[in-house]
Amino acid sequence: MSSIFTKIVNGEIPAYKVAEDDNFLAFLDVNPNAKGHTLCIPKKETDKIFDMDEENYLGLMKFSRKVAIALEKTVPCKRVGVAVVGLEVPHVHVHLIPLNNMDEMRFVQKVTMEKEEFEALAKSIQANL
Repeated sequence: MSSIFTKIVNGEIPAYKVAEDDNFLAFLDVNPNAKGHTLCIPKKETDKIFDMDEENYLGLMKFSRKVAIALEKTVPCKRVGVAVVGLEVPHVHVHLIPLNNMDEMRFVQKVTMEKEEFEALAKSIQANL
């Protein structure tokens, strides 16, 4: 059975896309720790990050770096935090979280955003790529 992220890649589920190339996709987390919380995923469904071959692993990190730089230009923050947890969805995903304090990295405190806010933010990040 396909993961929810594979369904996003296949266009079966909508997402607020930020960046995309042939192998990777970045989109806003719909249950964000902070405004701008973005997920970067490989399009090829792989459960665990260290099961990826080295080329795709390095490609995902390079892609995530590009998105993080754009994110930091778009969302006021002290830095962009990075986490790879992998327990929520069995599909590799890199969390990029704009941080102003450590609580925003704890995956406990969430922010609420309206559809229009997600759409505008996704476009703003895209403009900074």
